[in-house]
Amino acid sequence: MIFARNQQSAMFNSDDVFKRKSEFGGSIEVICGSMFSGKTEELIRRLRRAQIAKLSVEIFKPKTDTRFDQNAVVSHNANSIQSTAVDTSSSILLLGSQVQVVGIDEAQFFDDELPNVCTMLANKGVRVIVAGLDMDFKGNPFGPIPAIMAIAESITKVYAVCVKCGNPALYSYRLVPDDETILLGEKESYEPRCRVCYYGSN
Repeated sequence: MIFARNQQSAMFNSDDVFKRKSEFGGSIEVICGSMFSGKTEELIRRLRRAQIAKLSVEIFKPKTDTRFDQNAVVSHNANSIQSTAVDTSSSILLLGSQVQVVGIDEAQFFDDELPNVCTMLANKGVRVIVAGLDMDFKGNPFGPIPAIMAIAESITKVYAVCVKCGNPALYSYRLVPDDETILLGEKESYEPRCRVCYYGSN
């Protein structure tokens, strides 16, 4: 298992290794980090490469994520790829078991069955690529992401830039007074911060 500061590790290139599905079977990859760190951008990049390789690809996101486009996964840089919005992780198993590559965005919003779904897909030979927040705004592990990280072959942690000091940011600092764990929002509601600036403001 490789923990990479950058989007690709020099020791481990997931695109080159996992595209050889016939040799290695299925796999689980996780792309995680704070808000505005480029998680969705990296997810889209990997899925587009799979499409270029003429692999069958399906992309899923939770129906609760209504910020951009109900029928597409959209990055903060406005790159997008068509997707299917689903209510539960079991729907992903139902709709994604007949393809070669499954992408899952905003995985932190899914139910606790998502790790089992990822395992079942991978055991069927599917390359599963999961992107999501690894911590909520309180700095606690978020949803099913930690459990998926534990069973993944590859983990890529991406970082935003701290708006206070410019250092790598791994926390999503909430700007609005709301204690709900799930609060959809963008730059009006959150900003990326490093450890020092995050805890210095709490």
